[in-house]
Amino acid sequence: MQPMDPALPTPARLRALIDELQHGLLERGAAVRLLLLAAVAGEHVLLIGPPGTAKSELARRLHRAFQGARYFERLLTRFSTPEELFGPLSLKALEDDRYERLTEGYLPTASIAFLDEVFKANSAILNALLTLLNEREFDNGSERARTPLISVVGATNEVPADEALMAFYDRFLVRVPVAAVSDAAFAELLALGPTRAVADTDGAFGIDREALAAWLSQREAVALPATVVAHLQALRIRAATLGIAVSDRRWRQLVGLLRSAALTEGRTAVDAFDLWLVPYVAAQHPDQLAPLQDWVAAEAVNAAPQDAPWLTRAVEAFEHQLDLEQQAQNEAADDGGAGKIALAKSLGGTADGEMLRIVSASLEAQLRKRYSPVHLATRVAQIDEVLTSARGHALALRTALEALRLALQGRMWLPPELALQWVAAKQRTLAILDALLTRLAAVRAGYAALPLDEALHGQAPEPVAWSA
Repeated sequence: MQPMDPALPTPARLRALIDELQHGLLERGAAVRLLLLAAVAGEHVLLIGPPGTAKSELARRLHRAFQGARYFERLLTRFSTPEELFGPLSLKALEDDRYERLTEGYLPTASIAFLDEVFKANSAILNALLTLLNEREFDNGSERARTPLISVVGATNEVPADEALMAFYDRFLVRVPVAAVSDAAFAELLALGPTRAVADTDGAFGIDREALAAWLSQREAVALPATVVAHLQALRIRAATLGIAVSDRRWRQLVGLLRSAALTEGRTAVDAFDLWLVPYVAAQHPDQLAPLQDWVAAEAVNAAPQDAPWLTRAVEAFEHQLDLEQQAQNEAADDGGAGKIALAKSLGGTADGEMLRIVSASLEAQLRKRYSPVHLATRVAQIDEVLTSARGHALALRTALEALRLALQGRMWLPPELALQWVAAKQRTLAILDALLTRLAAVRAGYAALPLDEALHGQAPEPVAWSA
């Protein structure tokens, strides 16, 4: 692939643009990135969420990311007419027996459009929108005219249930759930001042038409490695198990989105980290987003939290066995010793209690079972084997954690909060391993401290049983 044209916006410029677009918006980092990336890739976005969650503000900010972009916005209802979106009929054209609309200032002349409550429009409007969204063309009278449309941002309070709307719903490649701010950000929400107008980006940061065309023409040269294809095949199977049907067209459009992400970050190939985008394309309903995201984290990024059950079982088995062997009594001890201990304990509260407690402890020590060097060496050796394996696993995990941190550096499109989740998942797994290793080391020390009789020459004990 040829190096990126130096005239194109650099990743640093795009990152600055993202920061500007999300300024003052709480918990909207993913939405901002998805909106901008979809527009760069020439795709449309649907925002799904209740009123008052900044859906219209996101669209208004998006249009300022493009130089000279005209903006169009409408709230649609079942009473909306085509004239509200596409312009009034031309009376002059009617005099000449032509059915044409005056489109200036309406949707056919817009670059970025926001259509609120988009699924409430009637069939006449939706049918006309299908061609506009798909082909970037508008039938005006007997002619089909090209439009400057970059992206349409639709908004809805809920996913449509009517089968008649599914074809139109499918035209929005990226579907972004937008919820109210979380409890954690609520205090910050209350402290926000007046919304600051996003700076006009026609100067330093705005994306021009030439850049958009260049990115679209160059992205086909971005490699799609076999590993990524394998992940997408597995994701398709996972989606099917969740009852999610994804059309062939959407898969192809998704690949374009992945390539656009890699290209604009200055990379020559798509990688597994780009697959964070897939759930926003594949999910048909917001409830399906989380299981697909979990799959990406676990299978593609290898960043799902793990509990190391095999090591937990081993540690618990060794702890149990050590407890048994610490409590075991010497079979050769006479019964009188046990009686003396009982008597000493019963007198523990008398004036001579301290002396009796010392006597009791001495008698208990005499009665504790002693073990041969072979027994202790066998137990310690088995623990050392598990320790070696677990320490190797922990070392590999630390190496993977550092590799993940390094790979996530410079990621412009990946939401920082998602990157932190991936890192935190590996850190949690590592913390669990470290805690289990500490317990196992304590068991090893416990075995080393068992009473030893150098004169004993017993056989090696049976290994401690645990399920690997």
